[in-house]
Amino acid sequence: MLQDILAHNITATVTDENENYIFAQFEGLTFKLAKNELIKLPKMGSKITGWAYENEKHDLQLTKNPPKSGIDKYAWGTVVKVQRNLGVFVDVGLPNKDFVVSMDDMPALPELWPNKGDRLLIALTVDSQGRVWGKLATDEMIEGVSDKADSRMKNKDVTATVYQVKLNGTHVITSDYKLGYIHPSERDQEPRLGEVVHARVIGINKNNELNLSLKPRAFEAISDDAQMILAALQHSPSKTLPFTDKSSPDEIKTYFGISKGAFKRAIGHLMKAGLVHQSEGTLYLNEIN
Repeated sequence: MLQDILAHNITATVTDENENYIFAQFEGLTFKLAKNELIKLPKMGSKITGWAYENEKHDLQLTKNPPKSGIDKYAWGTVVKVQRNLGVFVDVGLPNKDFVVSMDDMPALPELWPNKGDRLLIALTVDSQGRVWGKLATDEMIEGVSDKADSRMKNKDVTATVYQVKLNGTHVITSDYKLGYIHPSERDQEPRLGEVVHARVIGINKNNELNLSLKPRAFEAISDDAQMILAALQHSPSKTLPFTDKSSPDEIKTYFGISKGAFKRAIGHLMKAGLVHQSEGTLYLNEIN
């Protein structure tokens, strides 16, 4: 019977009250409803409607402020606790009840489970024993709420949440609901389910997903010395500088304030990143398309 009541709106008959709660009965069960949720207190014997749930103390309760998630209603919730032998507890907006997404729905590798503070897109479901669980959004549901990828987003930065981890890569949905895919070669560490990542768009794949990378751009991965040399080139009207790895230590020290060894290492990083080249005593800034 509880499976037809919990996580649904019901209309119950008011039977009692105390300092903090109104009590109401529905099909032989007594629910409490906090008085601070009500504008006007009901009379004994009157009807009152609320969303039914079992709180963390296992009391049956009604609320006028239902959670963001519901039966066949998906919303983002925040992971508040991880319990390896049960699953992850997700806050969807109730003050005294978090809902568990079962360990059966978690990745096989424990390190890919969500951490506290991660976010999951879930609905609610009630099992035959009247227990309410969180249910992860399906691929079809994610695709249904997503927007079409835009080729103009190439090289843009995006914030996205991991909704699926697979051997062939990580699937995410961006903050503006574009689908994204991160190939294993475009990450140094595999993100967790529910982890919020900051990525850059490197293309669009055949599934109309944004191809994303978690690796830094070449200029973001270079040293401070290399950044300084790159900035000097970018501010030069000709995009060149009269220095190479053959320049004298004194010239380099006077202009850049670093040793020739540090200069050579920095130039090496820039050349490896494809940002500069040198020829006949001159350092050139490459054109990046």
